[in-house]
Amino acid sequence: MTADPARPRLCQVVIDTTDARATAEFWRQLLGLVYRPGHEPPPTGVDDRAGRDWLNLFEPDGTPRLAFQQVPSLEPTTWPDHAVPQQLHLDLLVDSVAELDAVHQRVLTLGGALRFDRSDDPDEPLRVYTDPAGHTFCVFVG
Repeated sequence: MTADPARPRLCQVVIDTTDARATAEFWRQLLGLVYRPGHEPPPTGVDDRAGRDWLNLFEPDGTPRLAFQQVPSLEPTTWPDHAVPQQLHLDLLVDSVAELDAVHQRVLTLGGALRFDRSDDPDEPLRVYTDPAGHTFCVFVG
């Protein structure tokens, strides 16, 4: 009997952005994540060295989830128009339409934008948003 081949484990999803700090902060607040030690926002007036390069967000237990890589330019997706495809998006899950509605307000308050609303679908209610940098993500009821 042969042993299973070595398999890597998914560590995190890395997102390119022209404003790593703002994009990380959106996702940190939306998902309740925490910064990797040393990646927290600096005090006002202090250089945000990490925010100009690379930021990591973890679950409160220390599990890596998302990273944000500063890039000089990025063309936001135009989805559902295919001129600039999504290339990758995150799917998030909530337990009820009421929770979907609450998350909707939270996403908008944090600077996200609604791209597609199918919250009234009896089989699969969902909404598609963009974060402030233009990355699409879906919130499903499941």
